[in-house]
Amino acid sequence: MNVKLIVDFFIHLDKYLKYFIDSFGIGAYLILFFVIFMETGFVITPFLPGDSILFAVGTFSAIGLFKIFPVYLLLLFAAFAGDTVNYWIGHRIGPKIFEKESRFIKKEYLERTKSFYEKHGGKTIILARFIPIIRTFAPFIAGVGVMKYSKFLIYNVIGGFLWVSIFIFLGYFFGNIPIVKENFEITIIIIVIISVIPVITEFLKSKIGSKKINS
Repeated sequence: MNVKLIVDFFIHLDKYLKYFIDSFGIGAYLILFFVIFMETGFVITPFLPGDSILFAVGTFSAIGLFKIFPVYLLLLFAAFAGDTVNYWIGHRIGPKIFEKESRFIKKEYLERTKSFYEKHGGKTIILARFIPIIRTFAPFIAGVGVMKYSKFLIYNVIGGFLWVSIFIFLGYFFGNIPIVKENFEITIIIIVIISVIPVITEFLKSKIGSKKINS
């Protein structure tokens, strides 16, 4: 793996993304749709960095690489559709997952999300949007039997709207600041670092939790 190439890709992400958009056109929008949809729609992809992707999309929209409202509406729909699909997957196969270990789904994450439900109730669906990993497992657990779909639907719409709106428009208005435009490469590095922190935090929590259980 060429580390230098990877670093260069992140540092000059704006240039690569512009090339990507020029090359694939509407395909760039569709790939963003599927990334957000997959992170919220499938319990086997909790590692996808939805927060930083939304923020980056807003920032790139501010410098003209994306059209803000089409991409905003598209990703709103992706977030809503992802949680909806995840809910019904949980409804169909959830009980079986709790009965036995799954090769692809960590039972530890399921239990952590279930505890989150017990603490926060129905608003878990909204709060979970802003917490990596929990975000992916919350609709799945809701589908297992924690919440009726009619109630889930309301929380799904509110949570998806807040999550996508906050991160995209933070990125959009932040990206319009002159100092950011002049130091765009540094901004991208900061976005990458911020997006990695929650993943590392969750990883350390799971490791510490495993050690406590085994000790």
